[in-house]
This record gives sequence, structure tokens and C-alpha cells, in this order.
Amino acid sequence: MRRCQKSAVKYRKRSRSYLKNRRRFERTPRRDENGRKEVGQMKFFVKSRGDDDSNLLTEKIRHYLLEFAMEESKESPEIVISVGGDGTLLEAFHQYTDRLDEIAFVGVHTGHLGFYADWQPDEVEKLVIHIAKTPFKVVEYPLLEVTIRHQGERLSDRYLALNECTVKSMEGSVVMDIEIKGDAFETFRGDGLCISTPSGSTAYNKALGGAILHPSLSSIQLAEMASINNRVYRTIGSPLVLPQHHTCFMKPKYADQFRVTVDHYNLYEDNIQSIQCRVADERVRFARFRPFPFWKRVKESFIAE
Repeated sequence: MRRCQKSAVKYRKRSRSYLKNRRRFERTPRRDENGRKEVGQMKFFVKSRGDDDSNLLTEKIRHYLLEFAMEESKESPEIVISVGGDGTLLEAFHQYTDRLDEIAFVGVHTGHLGFYADWQPDEVEKLVIHIAKTPFKVVEYPLLEVTIRHQGERLSDRYLALNECTVKSMEGSVVMDIEIKGDAFETFRGDGLCISTPSGSTAYNKALGGAILHPSLSSIQLAEMASINNRVYRTIGSPLVLPQHHTCFMKPKYADQFRVTVDHYNLYEDNIQSIQCRVADERVRFARFRPFPFWKRVKESFIAE
């Protein structure tokens, strides 16, 4: 109870700069050049990772945005603020895959600096003022479309991935024919396959020896997991980068049961006819209020001291 009371006191306290900006915003309603509604009337939703620090920061952001006359809407937000890490933003992305063209995401990290969560907890007031007062720049990243087709009359399943899709067998090795753009390419045998987006190329794909791709490239990358090469099975052995107009088909040689992951979701599938992967027509949109260079993030995440 004492902690909650202290938190409430914190919410009531405002820095002079925050109050000054809030009063200025209230005095001068803003409309864009096309006469659309005020920036402050934008609908928002804040998603928390669920730990104490993230929950506290989430309530703080909500409180500030509501005081700026913004409208909270879990069902139809225009901007989604994730508080936690990259995993929290992944959850937020999958929560709104049917409204990607209407939503922009922004991440606040309460742990290690991520590739999607670029704001720090002590920058929350600055972020809120940006959201309330500034028409933000939208940066779009390509997504991976995964279509799983089954034997028989079962309908195909379609998924979108922000990071990657992986395919592993429940027992033994994965044995699959790989087709690229409708042509047979190779028969793969090994532990599994990983198909990633450019923004997801720094995750599992990197651990498999895949290349790091800039998110501005509309492409997908196919990386092998411990492939077996002998006189019967021979693979390229290197990651493949496919452009937007190329489609990859993975067709099981045997009726095995597979574990297919789409980002952090696990799917257990049998009777698979094919798994089709390509660059999705949809794209994920991020709200940018300041520069967030990709290669700087790569350096800070992997090689900076």
C-alpha cells in the first residue's frame, strides 16, 4: 500500500517543463495541413511486460497521455506503446496483426536496450510530449508471411512474423524438399530451418550464422540448422537471401510431426503438404520521433564495450 501511495504522489508531481508544454498544448489545439483532428485526440494503448517496473511505468505513461486529452483504446488504437523489451513489442504486434496499416508502434525498454524498444524509462516525459504534440514520422519494416498447407481438406493457415519462423521435427531430423520461385533447389536434411525478416536477422538467424540485413531491404533469409551433407543429401550450406518477389516452399519428404514457431508462438503440425514463406504484403509501422540508426543499434548490442 505504501508503494502505491508513493507512486500516486509521483504521478501528481510534474516537472516545470512538462507542465509548461502541457499548458501550451491545451491553449493551442493543433491540426495538420489537411484539417484533420488534433494530435492530442489520438487513440493510444500501452502494453506492459507485466513486471512491477513495467507496470509502474505503464501507469505513468497512461496518466500523462490522458492528461493530454488523448483517448485510450485497446480495441482501435492509432499508436501502441510497449513497455518492457522486444518480446513485449512482439506480443503487441501479434495482438494487432489485423490492423497493421492503422497502427504505429513505439517501444520503451525496462531491461536491456532492444532493436524495437528504443526509449529509456527516464525519457518517458519527453516521449509523451512528442506523442501529444508532434506528428510523428512512420518507418515501415517488411514482414514474413508463412502459409501452412495440409494434406486433405483442411484449410491452409496463414501467419505473419516480425522476427522469424522456424521448422523442426518432433522426432529425428527434418527432411524437406526446398523450392525457390517454383523450381526445385535442394533436399535439406538436418535439425531444422529458420526463415527470418531483415529486422529479425539479428535474433535466431544471427546465432545460426546468418547475415544481418538492414530493415529497409524487402527480403527474407533462409538459414540452416546443422545440415547433413553426404552423397544422398547435399545442401548449399550458406544462408539464402530472397527478394520480395521470390517465394520459398518447404515440402516434407515424410509424414512427420513438426514444431513450427512464428516469433514466440509454437505450432505443432502434422500432415503438412507445404510451408510457403515470402515477403508479406503487410508491413509493420514504427513511430519515430528521433533518429534510431540500425547499425548503431547493432554495434551497441553486439560489439560496444
